[in-house]
Amino acid sequence: MRGRLVAGNWKMHGNRASNRALLDAVLAGIAGLDDVECAVCVPFPYLGEVAQRLAATRLAWGAQNVSEHAQGAYTGEVSASMLAEFGCRYVIVGHSER
Repeated sequence: MRGRLVAGNWKMHGNRASNRALLDAVLAGIAGLDDVECAVCVPFPYLGEVAQRLAATRLAWGAQNVSEHAQGAYTGEVSASMLAEFGCRYVIVGHSER
């Protein structure tokens, strides 16, 4: 049977301090939700920091977008292999505004 996943993102909002506060609040909010996998998909500049912050928690993390290209001259794009190198498990694909 398929498990349940609840994932959210915060678009282009936040900064390092507000991200820490938000992650702390999410971690507190998911306490006791052992039957649901939870993830946050964060803006690219914060991926490394969020990955470190969540490393010892049950809250998974991911990116907000991924390029359809594996590599090339696509300024501003991020490939799936780049995300995987960080240990990224999730990516939100198909945003209406993208």
